[in-house]
Amino acid sequence: MSVEAPLVEAVLAELAAAPAGISLPRLCKRLGVRMSVLLRTLAWIGEASIGGAPGAGLVHVVRNGDREIALLTDAGRARQAALAAPDAATGTTR
Repeated sequence: MSVEAPLVEAVLAELAAAPAGISLPRLCKRLGVRMSVLLRTLAWIGEASIGGAPGAGLVHVVRNGDREIALLTDAGRARQAALAAPDAATGTTR
C-alpha cells in the first residue's frame, strides 16, 4: 500500500465513530492532515481501481449536496473491528 498504515487506521477509527459519515474537510481537521493527503489515502483505501488494481474497498465517498462525505463500507467496518479487537497474545488492541 502506498499510504501510511497509522493514517489508514486513524481514518478507519474516525469513520467507525461516525456511522452517518464525516465530511472531508472535518475529517482533515480531526486527523490534522491536508486535503491532498486525505484524498490520496481515500483513493488507496476506497472502492475505485488505481492503475488497473482494485481498491481496498474500505471507504466510500458520496456527494451530499455540495459536500463530500466519507463512510465505511462493510469491508471497512470489518477491518476496523479487527484493528480494534484485543490481540489474544498480549491483551492489547492493535
